[in-house]
Amino acid sequence: MKIKKDLFRYWWLFFYLPLYLIVFFLEEKYITDCHLIGIALDKKIPFIEWFFFPYYIWFPFIAALVVRMFFKDKKTYLKSVGFLYFGMTVFLIINVVYPNRLDIRPASFTRDNIAIRLAQAMYEGDTPTNVLPSIHVYNTLGVLLGIWTTKLDMKRKSVKWAVTVLGAVIICSTIFVKQHSLIDVFAAFALAVPAYLFFFRGAYAKKVDSLSV
Repeated sequence: MKIKKDLFRYWWLFFYLPLYLIVFFLEEKYITDCHLIGIALDKKIPFIEWFFFPYYIWFPFIAALVVRMFFKDKKTYLKSVGFLYFGMTVFLIINVVYPNRLDIRPASFTRDNIAIRLAQAMYEGDTPTNVLPSIHVYNTLGVLLGIWTTKLDMKRKSVKWAVTVLGAVIICSTIFVKQHSLIDVFAAFALAVPAYLFFFRGAYAKKVDSLSV
């Protein structure tokens, strides 16, 4: 029983996710008066529909790495989850304080393929509002930091580099599928800096490192 108890310690932190999604969808539904953001360079970046595949891979990518850290390295899991939840909370607050939207999606498609159909499905189900900073980018950075700082899991650098390359492609995909502006990407990186210093290097990290887990 002790092994099982230790294995599932801190499982309750996952309860933040449904709360986050509830608030996010409420904001999507009720916050409609948004500020238009973006820069001229956004519209010069080509739309490449094949980047929808790594864009969609983001969901299992984040889930798989967080769950892996949960079972293999609780300390890195706590640091990564702290990083992720901090950024996601800031994102929800920004949606209220400064509602935002984009206008860079293609108005129509001149070709038809499976990637274009993925684009149409996402555009129909996900509005181009509340995009600052990009959670796709921010959370990708969070799990990559976890992978590169963990001491007990994924020790082989080849694996870490493979995961990092996939993460980089996912980050690029947010631009090429026209779901995010470069501003969203830069904002995610900017937010990640203080979050990294606090959750992976600062007082929070030291407290986690002192835990017996």
